[in-house]
Amino acid sequence: MIDFLNRVMLLGLLKTVFWLLLIYYAFKFLARMFAPFLMKKAAETMQKKAEQQFGGQQQQKQQKNTVQEGETVIDKQPQKQQQSKDSVGEYVDFEEVD
Repeated sequence: MIDFLNRVMLLGLLKTVFWLLLIYYAFKFLARMFAPFLMKKAAETMQKKAEQQFGGQQQQKQQKNTVQEGETVIDKQPQKQQQSKDSVGEYVDFEEVD
């Protein structure tokens, strides 16, 4: 009876390993087939987003450049904050007292 149970357990283990390997190789095969298609779709989506962003910037520039006669336009550039070259901190000079 114990020998029969050991065989059944071994058979179950082998079936499990077989199914795991089958699923792994099926996924690997399908990934190789569909990966180029998915990559192409992702590249197209990124390209469309970039074109929309660039196109929006171009329209804004064209709108800014179409100034009618007699109209005053003032473009202010943001003030640049001066950053010190010493990012370590403040230098303190001290003398040694005897």
